[in-house]
Amino acid sequence: MKAPHPEASALKHSYRVLVVDDDAAACELMHEILTSAEMESVTMTDPRQAAARLVHEKFDAIFLDERMPLLEGVELARLVRATGLNRSTPIVMITGEEDRKLLARAFEAGVNFFLFKPIDRHRILRLIRVSAGSIEREARRFNRIKLQCNVAIETESKRLTGTTLDISLGGLFVRASHALPAGTSVVVKLEIRAGQSPLRLTGRVVRVSGEDCMGLEFEGVHSEDHRLLQEFLLPHVLAEKA
Repeated sequence: MKAPHPEASALKHSYRVLVVDDDAAACELMHEILTSAEMESVTMTDPRQAAARLVHEKFDAIFLDERMPLLEGVELARLVRATGLNRSTPIVMITGEEDRKLLARAFEAGVNFFLFKPIDRHRILRLIRVSAGSIEREARRFNRIKLQCNVAIETESKRLTGTTLDISLGGLFVRASHALPAGTSVVVKLEIRAGQSPLRLTGRVVRVSGEDCMGLEFEGVHSEDHRLLQEFLLPHVLAEKA
């Protein structure tokens, strides 16, 4: 087994990375390099299949080739930013061009970093080191803790009550009397401590599991509510790592 590359030490944990490139050889090279950096990589050569997968599956970072048939990298980045689970996942655009208009379009679509061709081990590991902070922050935001808390979920016309199955700073997974459709905007009232007023958080449904379970992502959380949620979750995070 290969020893981790010394430049990979910028990352503290193992992360799941999606690589989308219509060139199978390029995917294989990326997979080998990311694996050497102790990152789990998933490679896909069909950008349309990748877009469908990104709706339902969370990744810690995404590499997209800029030029692909059927769905180019910039447009795929736009679709990623429109989905719930990966709206804030760091996106790296792989490109052989340095055209300012193209780079501006990519930034506008939600791309965070660029990896310029030709691809080699040094460039990829250097990029991992530079982007480590963004990947770490995103991973912490979705670090899910298995906790059962009472929760009320309200829409403009409905009010459901249920119990959380897991909670993170970015959202929660809940079992209620029935699931709401994906994309539904909601107000979440989360009881984190007995005798205290519940946290009031806004969000939307990003995935549905069966008839009564759904994943919610928080949106526009006020700083005080974010602080209270973080203080509530921190002891449980530390207990899991002990």
